[in-house]
Amino acid sequence: MQLGTDEPGADALDPMLRKLAYWQKFGESDREAVLALPHSVKSLGSNNYIVREGDYAAHSCVLLSGFAIRHKIVADGRRQIVSIHMKGDIVDLQNSLLGRADHSVQMLTAGKVALIPRDEVNRIAFERPLVGKAMWIDTLVDASIFREWVANVGRRDAPTRIAHLLCEFSLRLKVAGLGEHTNYELPMTQEQLADATGLTAVHVNRTLRSLEGDRLIERSNPRRIVIGDWRKLADAGDFDSAYLHLHESEPALAH
Repeated sequence: MQLGTDEPGADALDPMLRKLAYWQKFGESDREAVLALPHSVKSLGSNNYIVREGDYAAHSCVLLSGFAIRHKIVADGRRQIVSIHMKGDIVDLQNSLLGRADHSVQMLTAGKVALIPRDEVNRIAFERPLVGKAMWIDTLVDASIFREWVANVGRRDAPTRIAHLLCEFSLRLKVAGLGEHTNYELPMTQEQLADATGLTAVHVNRTLRSLEGDRLIERSNPRRIVIGDWRKLADAGDFDSAYLHLHESEPALAH
């Protein structure tokens, strides 16, 4: 269910600006230009589609709150989640250039999005090279994460896949200001984790209990993840944060 359209505030695009400024330092005029991009703000319910595979993408979407996923549906109806997005992410930036969506973007939880006309995204990218460079870097980092997810599904066993994803969530949620790297609310159900890791929900449940049994994580409820020794979990998950391309000075890396 789509929940409605909101009046955009003067600082509605601040999450987008903060995300782009992580990749590239901006002057005041560039910052003002990003915040001045024409846009509409919509409140969406969980499972609402932002764009469906095959659609003509008229807008780029900035996630202002909540979580969203990219996914593909195969011939027998099964879903493969190929990435998760959180506050500040421009979840379909490449569609502003490619035009027709080759995958679907769907809300994982209720949240708000800002929809920016694709022509305006193209305009600012070419008129303001530093903004364009930041957008380019952002899409390259997305591609780096895609590659890691392919390796995770294709070549790691079930405990390693889940441990790896838990480590990724811990860092990305910390950087986005949505949780602590050793204590956070898991943004996916076990069924959704299964779709992201190529496992069944039963196998995900069994694997999480195994990680608990090995004292790599604790769960006070099915969504709460507490990591006692982050380094041990990273070792179990074959996790190296290099593919996230975080700054060396990033506080989330200090563990």
